[in-house]
Parts: sequence; C-alpha cells; structure tokens
Amino acid sequence: MSSLKTLSLVLVLLSHAPAAQATGLVPPPDAPIGADDPLVVLFATCAGRYSALMEFQWLTDGPASEETARRRAAMLDLAGAVTPAAASRRALHLRIEAKAAQSALLHAAHFRADPRATRRAETLLAGCRALHPG
Repeated sequence: MSSLKTLSLVLVLLSHAPAAQATGLVPPPDAPIGADDPLVVLFATCAGRYSALMEFQWLTDGPASEETARRRAAMLDLAGAVTPAAASRRALHLRIEAKAAQSALLHAAHFRADPRATRRAETLLAGCRALHPG
C-alpha cells in the first residue's frame, strides 16, 4: 500500500474519532502516542492475526492466503504509520502474541473441531476485517 493510501486510510479512520473515542477505540486528540496507543495496539494485533491466518491458509486453502496477504500488508502499513519508533519493539511483541494466539485458535478449530475456538477465531478476525474499507 502506498504511503498516500495508508495516510488516507488512517485519516478516514480518525475522521470517525468522536464515535471511536466514545467506544475507547481511538484516544482523545491530546493523548500521547506510544506503545499503548489504541491504534498501535489494534493495527499490530490485527497484523499478527492476519499472519497466523495466512500461514494457516497455506496449509488448508492456498488461494485464500493471497487475499489474506494483501490484508496483512495493508495492516502492516497502517501499523507502521501510527507506531512511533520508540514503540516499534512493543508493536512487534503485540504482533507476535496475536499471531501465536490466533494460530492456536485456528489449529484447535480445524484439527480438534472445537466450535468455541472456531467462533472466537472468526470473531477476532471479523474485527480486523471491519477495518478494511470496501
């Protein structure tokens, strides 16, 4: 995703700031930006979830992994756009944690046919998919 597209998407997301602030998704404008900034956490976590899904799809549904890879790349662009340099290690840690957790859910859902894991994995991914316009 180009820098201009990334910036445009961040601006669109922030244009809904009053509603998002009410739900706690976006901090108030005067809040300091850092590793615990909700956008940093959200985008890094979704990037990790998409990484897990992409790798899982390599095993189970190769063609679907291409769309997931595009979504992951977009999420990485967004994460990079909102993450200050001082918070990059924390953002990477968030991505790794989210990837491991999502991977465990996907494996439990598929290999153990665990319906709770299936619902949870889909719910978490649905939250990330909702961030993609169109």
